Amino acid sequence: MTTDPLTLAALLAATVTSGLLTGVYLLYAHTVMPGLGTLDDREFVGAFRALDRAIVNPWFMATGFLGTPVLAAVALARTWGEPVAAWVATALVLVVVAMVVTARVHLPRNDALKEAGDPRDLADPAGVRRAFDEGRWVRWNLVRVITSLVATCCLAWALVLAGRATG
Repeated sequence: MTTDPLTLAALLAATVTSGLLTGVYLLYAHTVMPGLGTLDDREFVGAFRALDRAIVNPWFMATGFLGTPVLAAVALARTWGEPVAAWVATALVLVVVAMVVTARVHLPRNDALKEAGDPRDLADPAGVRRAFDEGRWVRWNLVRVITSLVATCCLAWALVLAGRATG
């Protein structure tokens, strides 16, 4: 197996963006959600809404959320038929699983908080927070952490194998 520089670049870019995305999910797990958990209901709703608005930006989308699956797909296409492709395919499947979890679990809850209205005007901020279901959000975020971390490891291993084949 010989690996050309463009394939190595695709693998490297997919690995880096996957690692960045893992870091975002992990940061929410060990810092953001525990920190928000200390706030009262109205503060929680306001702070989470502010974070959610801020994270949907071109940097996050390009370097992680959308960039990772696109770059992994490019790397898979470039390694198709090679032994390293199985590692890349596994990573891509795991990244897609994390995206599905985000779409099915996290985004509806995040959107519900935004749709609840201005936190200063909420008649029942505790009810809005209960409906958000922090526990479920946090548990499913751990699924994203694990799937993303394993995807990053698979891509890193694919990069190692591809590099060995080149050398």
